[in-house]
Amino acid sequence: MLRTRWKWLLSAMAGLGAALVPATCFAATTTPPVNSGDEAWILASSALVLLMTPGLAFFYGGLVRTKNVITTMLQVVAVILVVSLQWVIVGYSLAFGPDFHHLIGNLSWFMMRGVGAAPDSDYAPTIPNMLYAIFQMMFAIITPALIVGGLAERVRFASFVVFIVLWATFIYDPLAHWVWGAGGWLHNLGVLDFAGGTVVHISSGVAGLMAALYLGRRAEHGTGEIKAHNVPFVLLGTALLWFGWFGFNAGSAVAANFLSAEAFLATNTATAAAAVGWMMVEKLRTGHVTLVGACAGAVAGLVAITPAAGFVSPGYSIILGLLGGAFCYFASTFMKAKLGYDDALDAFGGHGIGGTWGAIATGLFASTAVNPSGANGLVHGNPHQVLLQLIGVASTWAFSGVGSLVLLWIVDKVMGLRVTKEEEIMGLDLALHAESAYPETLTASELPKYFGANVTPLLKESPLERGTQN
Repeated sequence: MLRTRWKWLLSAMAGLGAALVPATCFAATTTPPVNSGDEAWILASSALVLLMTPGLAFFYGGLVRTKNVITTMLQVVAVILVVSLQWVIVGYSLAFGPDFHHLIGNLSWFMMRGVGAAPDSDYAPTIPNMLYAIFQMMFAIITPALIVGGLAERVRFASFVVFIVLWATFIYDPLAHWVWGAGGWLHNLGVLDFAGGTVVHISSGVAGLMAALYLGRRAEHGTGEIKAHNVPFVLLGTALLWFGWFGFNAGSAVAANFLSAEAFLATNTATAAAAVGWMMVEKLRTGHVTLVGACAGAVAGLVAITPAAGFVSPGYSIILGLLGGAFCYFASTFMKAKLGYDDALDAFGGHGIGGTWGAIATGLFASTAVNPSGANGLVHGNPHQVLLQLIGVASTWAFSGVGSLVLLWIVDKVMGLRVTKEEEIMGLDLALHAESAYPETLTASELPKYFGANVTPLLKESPLERGTQN
């Protein structure tokens, strides 16, 4: 009897001890070995991709006017905060969890349950599943941040945050599962997207266009007063984006191997070619080249090569980049002016059009000589791949476009989206955040706030706005 009680007590203690030890401790002794080189590279790539989002804050912050710098950069920072939480709670499970009818992941990995040291052979067989989740989280962060470009200078901050959480959950996560998830219908169909031409750029670019159309033009749109206020900020943002994009594209090989080197080279080559392409067209149309144009062209090239980086040779990446820079230039200038929509920072012109071209170009130029696990494109004897890419493009356009409009409408009806005209003219930095990026400088629109409506009309604009100094 006594011996039986001791056995029961020892068994209970053993069970309690097992319950208190994290499951990952046991996983380390039973999981397949990871490749330490791959693990180190994806850790570094994750950090590089995260750096892109602050880079985007500088890029967008330099393009807006002085009175909207804080609100624009804060919106980008807010995306980092809320999507980091959303991804851990439910995002990763919806995007990459076990398949549910080829449309979305189920909730098996809710709160990262079961996501630990064991690699997942469907995604990354040589690194821990948790590390793959971290890497993909950085993609989930940068994507909705890109939408800021379409709604800049006219949206309420709280409404924006709610919209981003909804968009990440109901647009980005399903799209990621369609294209990259094991069992996703576009993945099963054979659509190629190495690092996010459809999932990241078309989805965010189209969402930015829908936001611009839904919100309408800014109060001062068409007056000639809306110009980039800080070109060095734009250059700094471009440099951070370019640097981080090597983790974005080369890291998508999910291994420290030759494919990652090929993607790295294709990324740099296409980016340089696109900047040259943009500047050539700009020179032909306007008679001069600009630093903002060079930066916008470089970003267009980064976008265009994203879906193709691990599938095309360096030679074709030059063609892809040159044409991508030219296409994005016309979309961001000529097309936007003709159609009259106010895509403030060219989220659609750069990312929607660049991502669309890149996805189609993947169907033209992809080669199994570059990536045996991919497919050949049109120029290598497989015209069917172009059709598959068009299906991927069309479905992403439709899903992101309609879904984004629905979410914008819901948030607008519940909370209200657009600021008042008075707040917009004053500037959202002061109106919404009581903060200024340049507190020592007062603009003409800010004078009444401090000195009343009867302020002298002699100062029509500040020296900074005139581009002169006293």
